[in-house]
Amino acid sequence: MKRTILDIHILQTVPPSNLNRDDTGTPKSAYFGGVRRARVSSQAWKRATRTAFNDLLPPEELGVRTKKVAEALAERITAREASLEPVAIELAAKMIKAATGSAIEVSKRKAKNEDGSAAPESSYLMFLSRRQLDALAELAIAGSGPGRDVKALEEHLKDKENKARARNAVDTRHSVDIALFGRMVADSADLNVEAATQVAHALSVHKSDIESDYYTAVDDLNKAEETGAGMIGTIDFNSATLYRYAAVDIDELQRNLGAGLRADESPSTPVQKAVTAFLEAFITSLPTGKINTFGNHTLPSAVIVKVRDRRPVSFVGAFEKPVGMGKGGGFLENSCRRLAAHVPELEKQYGLTKDDDEHGWVFRVGEDTTALASLGSEVTLAELLENVGAEVARRLGSRT
Repeated sequence: MKRTILDIHILQTVPPSNLNRDDTGTPKSAYFGGVRRARVSSQAWKRATRTAFNDLLPPEELGVRTKKVAEALAERITAREASLEPVAIELAAKMIKAATGSAIEVSKRKAKNEDGSAAPESSYLMFLSRRQLDALAELAIAGSGPGRDVKALEEHLKDKENKARARNAVDTRHSVDIALFGRMVADSADLNVEAATQVAHALSVHKSDIESDYYTAVDDLNKAEETGAGMIGTIDFNSATLYRYAAVDIDELQRNLGAGLRADESPSTPVQKAVTAFLEAFITSLPTGKINTFGNHTLPSAVIVKVRDRRPVSFVGAFEKPVGMGKGGGFLENSCRRLAAHVPELEKQYGLTKDDDEHGWVFRVGEDTTALASLGSEVTLAELLENVGAEVARRLGSRT
């Protein structure tokens, strides 16, 4: 059976910056092709993508990843039943324990609250959709009985059917970000969600050195005769033309999200919305490391999107040999030429273009990217989102 895989390839130039630093404050790097490259971790760009979802999707379509899951659930309980506020945290902790098997306890390392108590929390980050939290809140209120107390809920959850309802509440109606990036529940592996998206570490297409900026700050209240800086310091940075790559397994995404819930929408609507949101967020997002210091706000110079039938394919091999600087300076033009030569050869040798059902689009900016025009239909960002969404809907519709 044919699969539907969405490959996203991006070339993006970033000026002096420190997008993603290690424990010493130095920009992350990696050796590839025998030379040191600038690197931005997949975790950093996934976080930036998830943050961008807040401007692209309604809150109910998204999840919350936190150790403070009891507090998040307690807020929903009290929003529905204000009288439960004194016991809301306890009810929430019992409910989450029953639903996920995870102990929700007071952390010994956390400082106590002003009233002498400390809020219980999970021992690891827990990822739940807002709809799942809402469902748990309703179950907690119903299970607390007429007396609205914790003991009533404990007795209620001893019933296997009631406990099963709690577990089902966190294993259905996944949010877009959970469906895309997956979820691990350490205490209940059956609640894990397989990620539909893979994001590669971004790498510079050329050798990249790390530089250091020495800076000083002046004390505003110093008098004229007072010389010297109020403070001094250094910060490491680099600059690079990055190759970024991500792949979305559309079939896995559909399994995670399920079909549309409304009678007036196509069964493929949730997947279509999730794919276009991810595509726009991944293209336009930027990790915020030291962003106030460097103001390195750039957008990609070139985006290539391919829909494949068998497997995801990265084009990073085009840059195993570091790209050399162009005659007039810069790496973008030579990077595009390298990619334009590599892609057709790779696809030809592996027979990746034999199927007429495969599609490709190119979204590019400027003359330096001209070489990429032959790799797909040229589109704007808006057209790219529309075309990819339509193609995903068509493929999923043909299988129903």
